[in-house]
Amino acid sequence: MADIRIDKLARILVEHSARIGPGDRVAIEATIAAEPLVRALFINILKSGGHPHLLIDLVDKDEIFMAYANQEQLDFIPAFQHLAYEQFESRIRINSSVNTRALSSVEPARQSRRQKALSKILQLQMKRGAERTFRWVSTLYPTNAFAMDAEMSLREYEDFVFRACHADEDTLDPVAFWDDVEKRQNIIINCIEGRDQVQVRGPNVDLQLSIKGRTFQNASGQHNMPDGEIYTGPVEDSAKGWVRFTYPAISQGRVVEGIELTFEEGRVVKATARKNQDFLLQMLDSDPGARYLGEFAIGTNFQIDKFTGNILFDEKIGGTFHMAVGAGYPETGSRNKSAIHWDMICDLRQDSEILVDSEVVYRNGEFVF
Repeated sequence: MADIRIDKLARILVEHSARIGPGDRVAIEATIAAEPLVRALFINILKSGGHPHLLIDLVDKDEIFMAYANQEQLDFIPAFQHLAYEQFESRIRINSSVNTRALSSVEPARQSRRQKALSKILQLQMKRGAERTFRWVSTLYPTNAFAMDAEMSLREYEDFVFRACHADEDTLDPVAFWDDVEKRQNIIINCIEGRDQVQVRGPNVDLQLSIKGRTFQNASGQHNMPDGEIYTGPVEDSAKGWVRFTYPAISQGRVVEGIELTFEEGRVVKATARKNQDFLLQMLDSDPGARYLGEFAIGTNFQIDKFTGNILFDEKIGGTFHMAVGAGYPETGSRNKSAIHWDMICDLRQDSEILVDSEVVYRNGEFVF
């Protein structure tokens, strides 16, 4: 029997997130493991009058590539992907890994080199996204690998994913639900945007940064699904203080635990980690922009109530904030450029608060206005 939740998720992605209309060219990026959702998307895009294009990978493509690629191949920009990001109206990516640790033994230098080549595509995504000429969205199809990372059975993880996306049986109209999230988060943004100094204080953080002249984005399903956050790009030289991230940060199959960063004049001047500190330092030294913040964000999705090891979900955990070192989103006003954009998450649900221009706006995981 077909899972009605898959069709609901496809509807959210096509109607609310990417807002596909007649004539829109849409790249669908996925592995063959996500075939049921790819099929549902293909059908819904056709119903909307769009032109779906499949960019489907082997489940172990990245592992094979990193094992056999020479230096020239590491530097090569995928031609079809580049064309889609440069010319198409939309891209829908389905994360569907069957082995989330496949790249954990790859030399960081090879990973960094490949990241620099792919950064050209990331820059196109951010530039055209900011210009509103490219509607990109990323989601996840539940696999055993993701379920194991989350320490759940596959059935439990499927329920968790569809509930977080509000594509579950209890959500009668999932598109209307996310439209309502957008309205509620606009109220929060209107109370914060246009101010200057942000202070984040708690057992794991004592940090100050500026949002002067920066725009907050209402993350309510336009680029990620599930979603639920507000975010901006801090003034590049403004961050000062320290933060100890309470959850592991994961990049390219590497799990880095116990990260603590110290900032001066916006730059990471000290970085330590309990596990995989060498990888952390390697990533921070990718390029000059990698040691500056590209994003400051607050998670608002309380259906995501546990850490799963997947940033698409974890950065949205209600009661947390996260920051990304590296590339910023131009639409926020960020000018920081880097080959990386690495999100790191800190819990604020106990003895913590956020002040904006000395006014408490957030306490112990909730907004107070």
